[in-house]
Amino acid sequence: MIHTRRSYGGMCVAPHHLAAEAGRDVLKEGGNAVEAMIAAAATIAVAYPHMNAIGGDGFWLIHEPGKAPMALDACGPAAGLATPAYYAGHDTIPERGPLAALTVAGTVGGWQKALELARRWGGNLPLTCLLGDAVHHARHGVAISKSQQTLTTRHRDALFGSPGFAEAFLVDGEAPAEGSRLRQPRLATTLEHLAAAGLDDFYRGELASSMAGDLEALGSPLRQADFADYHAQWVTPLEVVLKEATLYNLPAPTQGIASLLILALYERLEAAEGNSAATLHGLIEATKRAFLLRDRYVTDPGRLPLELQRLLDEDNLAREAAEIDMQKALPWPHEPVPGDTIWMGTVDGAGRAVSFIQSIFWEFGSGVVLPESGVLWQNRGISFSLEADSLRGLGPGRKPFHTLNPALARFRDGRTMVYGTMGGEGQPQTQAALFSRYAFQGESLQQAVTAPRWLLGRTWGENTTSLKLESRFYPSMVAKLRALGHEVEVLEEAFSDTMGHAGGIVHHQDGLIEGAHDPRSDGGAAGC
Repeated sequence: MIHTRRSYGGMCVAPHHLAAEAGRDVLKEGGNAVEAMIAAAATIAVAYPHMNAIGGDGFWLIHEPGKAPMALDACGPAAGLATPAYYAGHDTIPERGPLAALTVAGTVGGWQKALELARRWGGNLPLTCLLGDAVHHARHGVAISKSQQTLTTRHRDALFGSPGFAEAFLVDGEAPAEGSRLRQPRLATTLEHLAAAGLDDFYRGELASSMAGDLEALGSPLRQADFADYHAQWVTPLEVVLKEATLYNLPAPTQGIASLLILALYERLEAAEGNSAATLHGLIEATKRAFLLRDRYVTDPGRLPLELQRLLDEDNLAREAAEIDMQKALPWPHEPVPGDTIWMGTVDGAGRAVSFIQSIFWEFGSGVVLPESGVLWQNRGISFSLEADSLRGLGPGRKPFHTLNPALARFRDGRTMVYGTMGGEGQPQTQAALFSRYAFQGESLQQAVTAPRWLLGRTWGENTTSLKLESRFYPSMVAKLRALGHEVEVLEEAFSDTMGHAGGIVHHQDGLIEGAHDPRSDGGAAGC
């Protein structure tokens, strides 16, 4: 895809076209940006189960013209029984299976809290409408995507033993073929129940009792009280001022601070612009500084060593930028964090905008599919450490470290931009690529998404921490980066899933809405 989509009535961008169309259709029905996002979020949970599910977490950034952006934390905490003693005999928390399903799923609570805001805006579409497409696709089936086939094949052996996984996502014990039909009848019934009973039922109703009972029976530490105690929370977003725009992202427990630091440090480097080795070097070195700070400070919000907004003070930014050598790459022994997720954006005709991200952490999360409800559960809790003195040590009620971080920018000229991607360590890097190309280098929104990308570290099961480049980069640029000391790995693919599934929407002051989606995904930018 090379052309930016444009409209005036509204826009929804998602990494699966069915989700983008579900959001667009809600906008056409007179729904607002939040209502459209709930429809898209429910649909993507059905259509892209290897990336997200209603058994995962979510984060929101919401913009209403004339008001400060709002942030919504829909991250579920660790179970009350989740202590190192519960994992006696394990050096680390198991990556798959019931013991990996140790945190409450927060994303539906985020839908609920955001819907309250949508109602205050005058939105009145019923849940039967907002969840209707998701119910239909779960009941009647979606076509298996190439990425689902590939990732199911890659992780089949690790996931096969997780209760319910084979029944839900394998065919005769093997990965289903691309284009074959995936039906999820139990999930369809669950979504229908939520539409009728209300979203609160996920935590304090019949569905909560069912899920808690299934999780306990399977060996998870989660109990019904953990569900009943959970509520999504409005939080204050982090922000940083650049020359042309103010950027916003989520606070702890997310890595939103890293996304803001990269762009703030890069702007202060005054590196060469355009598609040059100097530009990439500056962004990559800014990424390293940002990740070092992230890993030193980001943890459960109640255990932060310092207020994260302080890292975005001018003095700290100047000090960190001064540490970057534009002639030499910093050695990089950093241990990266994998993760898979989805980012989606919506903008309505009134200029209200949503940047949203929803995840189950690794591909298919814990792999546990609950027998009664058909809900696939996340494994976000494996980011906790069992070491007592760890910054991210496991404890009841603590929130796990999150790679998730939706982004939003407000430009001095009145434009609003929502943007983001999936991809663990790659999320802040791809956000930096997309924003810098659009805002600093003047590329069109779709060009900024489509252009060749890089990734420092690993994601999607990669084990190396090298600097990975898509094959479309010129050999001369690759040579210059190696000369600067970067350990470069050129991928075979011109458009690699390793680089994540990005997207963006820009709302202009005159009402024009521009949308772009990633050709690396099955997505779409659907306008009305």
